[in-house]
Amino acid sequence: MSWQDKIKDTRKGLRNLNGAIPDATRAFGALGAAVKQGGTLDYKTKEFVALGMSIAIRCEPCITLHTEALIKAGTSREEFSDVLAMAIQMGGGPSMMYAAKALECFDELNP
Repeated sequence: MSWQDKIKDTRKGLRNLNGAIPDATRAFGALGAAVKQGGTLDYKTKEFVALGMSIAIRCEPCITLHTEALIKAGTSREEFSDVLAMAIQMGGGPSMMYAAKALECFDELNP
């Protein structure tokens, strides 16, 4: 399955969840918006943190969504790779395996 397919499946699942528990998902969305817009760190830095955490906790759907957000924010492959190195340092071998997945995702979504 391609990373594009994984993003589509993730969005489909989230739409389904939104239909089942709209108040909770709307509240979660509002939290995400508040966190990304407020504070002293810029949006791209916050997405880098989210990507690193996605790798460390081994969440492929999270990796796809945060990779897509970082591409839209103008992230270079070098910047992206630097975050992968930090995630590997913090998470060891399992993070290395998910960092490889994240780089595959970046390369596919950013031809």
